[in-house]
Amino acid sequence: MTKTIAAQRPSPESSDGLNYLLNGAISIGPKIAQNHAFVKMAMSLAENWFVKGNKERHKTDTVTSPGVMDDETAMSLAILNTFNHLLIDRKLSEATFRKASEILARDLFVMKSQLVEKSVSFREQFGFDIPSFILVSPTKACNLRCTGCYADSDDNVKALDWSVVDRVADEVHDLWGSQFMVISGGEPLAYRSQGKTILDLAEKHQDMYFMFYTNGTLISEAIAQRMSDLGNIIPMISLEGWREKTDARRGDGVFDKVMSAFDRLYDAGVIYGASLTATRGNAEEVLSDEFVDFLFNEKHISIGWIFQYLPIGRAYTLDLMVTPQQRLWMWNQAWKLVHEKRYFVADFWNHGTVVDGCLSAGGHGRGGYLYIDWNGNVTPCVFVPYSPVNVKDVYARGRNLNDIFCEPFFADMRRWQMQIKSETNGKNLLNPCPIRDHNADLRQLIRKHEADPIDKNAFGAIQDLNFAEGMDRYDAEYQQLVDRVWERVYVQNEPLKPEELQAIIRSASEQEVGHVAD
Repeated sequence: MTKTIAAQRPSPESSDGLNYLLNGAISIGPKIAQNHAFVKMAMSLAENWFVKGNKERHKTDTVTSPGVMDDETAMSLAILNTFNHLLIDRKLSEATFRKASEILARDLFVMKSQLVEKSVSFREQFGFDIPSFILVSPTKACNLRCTGCYADSDDNVKALDWSVVDRVADEVHDLWGSQFMVISGGEPLAYRSQGKTILDLAEKHQDMYFMFYTNGTLISEAIAQRMSDLGNIIPMISLEGWREKTDARRGDGVFDKVMSAFDRLYDAGVIYGASLTATRGNAEEVLSDEFVDFLFNEKHISIGWIFQYLPIGRAYTLDLMVTPQQRLWMWNQAWKLVHEKRYFVADFWNHGTVVDGCLSAGGHGRGGYLYIDWNGNVTPCVFVPYSPVNVKDVYARGRNLNDIFCEPFFADMRRWQMQIKSETNGKNLLNPCPIRDHNADLRQLIRKHEADPIDKNAFGAIQDLNFAEGMDRYDAEYQQLVDRVWERVYVQNEPLKPEELQAIIRSASEQEVGHVAD
């Protein structure tokens, strides 16, 4: 298939001298990493730089809320701690170390000026910043039948053609200058098309990183070793908490299989993490100090992603969503893990302060993404199952990802994101999600642009008046909590004491009981 408007990739000869030095540094990098005293000194200097920068920013930045600055710095320090952990406590494979060095050190920093030029050109042409990455679910097939699966996956082998997936990877790199692609599913390791797998995609695109969400049960020693040999793959394995909660949702024996997968990846020298789904029944467990300490310190994960259950997909129900009170507790607990323990933990609904709100529809400010499913449907987000366009149709017309980015539905959603941030003076960063926090606005956008539901579950939800009323009620209840927290923590920059947080949660619970009684 012919690529369209493919930008020329930077030539390695363009900065011969600097590249020569960096290649030399990369080649001796593992030896440098073994010098723990040097690593500690470098990490200390970097930490001081972040802390000093935050103090200076508090004096000079009159636009950003003080609490947002502190969140951004805390997350930066957590990421720095992750690098320290990888260098000091882990023995990474040679390929893993080399790819991290090449892509992060050389391409993202040395070639940064070329990426900036591409970003400026993109903004001039399209009016928004360039997307950060793409998320693709190339197959619906999965060997598990998890309760409430957002993708409603099964043993159906329906998959996006390899030629399409491969071209998407090309265009993300060439058109957007991105070196990051996220793979979901179904189960990514179950993907097969034209004799190719997801690992073959990573092997072909060696100048890109691939993070994929997996149930972990298919990670054999051979698969772990191939990931190790490739070096540009970061698997994120799904869990619901300890054995009882995980097996209840995912099936008997899954928890133990995931623990074995962690061990195989650790032994193979692969960077990996955990993807934790929070529901009304397990939110306190997946974010407990005990469970998170276990994952980071005993199972050696480097990253923890928190996904709050949303009522989409298989047998969607509002009853599985965390309550507004639980969500506020999660906000506090997740930031405690970041600030105090410096774990690289991100809750995509509670950490909008570090990414300028919502990342959907390609992003409105500091990065974003689009989602493509196994049928080729393109949606604003993996959790917003409504699509105005299909990537296969776009490619058949000789167009590309930039044309998809410009779709009116996506453009309108980006403008909405900017508008609500302006109207709330940034307060929406605590409740940025269109489908969960502003469902009435999302329904209006879907109907305005006649975006098609991508499956029967999405069709049912958009027609369900009880669903709409329940989501609107949730939005209003959580907004009341946000109003109290934003002014105190982010504007006045005063932390909430544990008893004050509990008082807010208790007050909201009492109001909810009163509302139900009425």
